[in-house]
Amino acid sequence: MSDKKGLEGVVAAESRISSIIGSQLTYCGYEIDDLAENALFEEVVFLLWNDRLPNQDELENFQSKMFDYMTLNPRIYDHFAEYAADQVHPMTAVRTALSYLAHFDPNAEDMSDEANQEKSIRIQAKIASVVAAFSRIRNDQEVIRPKEGLTYAANFLYMLNGEEPNDTQVEAMNKALVLHADHELNASTFTARVCVATLSDVYSGVSAAAGALKGPLHGGANERVMQMLSEIESVDAVEGYLEEKFANKEKIMGMGHRVYKEGDPRAKYLKDMSKKLTDQAGEPEFYEKSIKIAEVVEREKGLLPNVDFFSATVYHSLGIDHDLFTPIFAVSRVSGWLAHILEQYQDNRLIRPRAEYIGQTGKKYEPIENR
Repeated sequence: MSDKKGLEGVVAAESRISSIIGSQLTYCGYEIDDLAENALFEEVVFLLWNDRLPNQDELENFQSKMFDYMTLNPRIYDHFAEYAADQVHPMTAVRTALSYLAHFDPNAEDMSDEANQEKSIRIQAKIASVVAAFSRIRNDQEVIRPKEGLTYAANFLYMLNGEEPNDTQVEAMNKALVLHADHELNASTFTARVCVATLSDVYSGVSAAAGALKGPLHGGANERVMQMLSEIESVDAVEGYLEEKFANKEKIMGMGHRVYKEGDPRAKYLKDMSKKLTDQAGEPEFYEKSIKIAEVVEREKGLLPNVDFFSATVYHSLGIDHDLFTPIFAVSRVSGWLAHILEQYQDNRLIRPRAEYIGQTGKKYEPIENR
């Protein structure tokens, strides 16, 4: 049997979009530290799709197009009302909505480079509105339209919560979007590339990727982190809680990473924002419990926090429902999915690996009366 279970360490594609070398993540050659500290999410999206940062005119044009595309067809709201009544999980709603968006795009089946770029802008713009609208409709709140002049991160929080966020909140959301934008050939990105390698359309690719992201071993980890933090009554209760988890051989979500063995370079930024936002929200105990969990898990298991660990308390402190954490991941990661989809189209070959057969051989058909 192959020793590459889960394709660990297997190189399955060449890409110019992002790289993980040791403990360093880069987007198109820019270190994540540089981008997290300086870039707007819109700049990062443009970078991932074009292999360069935009100039001022390009950025303004890109932002203007995104704003124009943020408004949703009202028929999507009708669907969300049905989902809310059926208590559909938000990622199920997002996955379905990404596919449904194609119904309102007259160029959905146009596979030209220009049409695919335009579809990418539409999808990136609309996914923020999709998540915000679903949240408000299921809570019997009026849908909030985007506000001109706000950045993508600010508009998302505005549409979600109904009030303009403060500077710290915008900074946190922007950083979270930048840090989650792409991550080489992760499960959902690989799914997107496999899908469009058949020459299926862009909407199919992002819908398939959303299905992969829904799993708790990928995008669902931060929701599980918040569940854990809510279960632990105090900082003093952390050790006992974790000892029980260790004894039962349960996984501690948000800790460790398949690729990063010396620590996730993205985690420190969300750790800083977690400290600021939990203080601002008057809930510093969530940050304090997080720090204690990280200390114990590193001591006992040698594992360090990944990007999901502190993003949980960041999103909670922004007033976001816990089951929306994975959809927010999708709001960011769709930028990376689209970058990889566009790259796959440029030099496409059907992705069709082989499997090593480990079943029995030599069987013979028996008539049904003899079985």
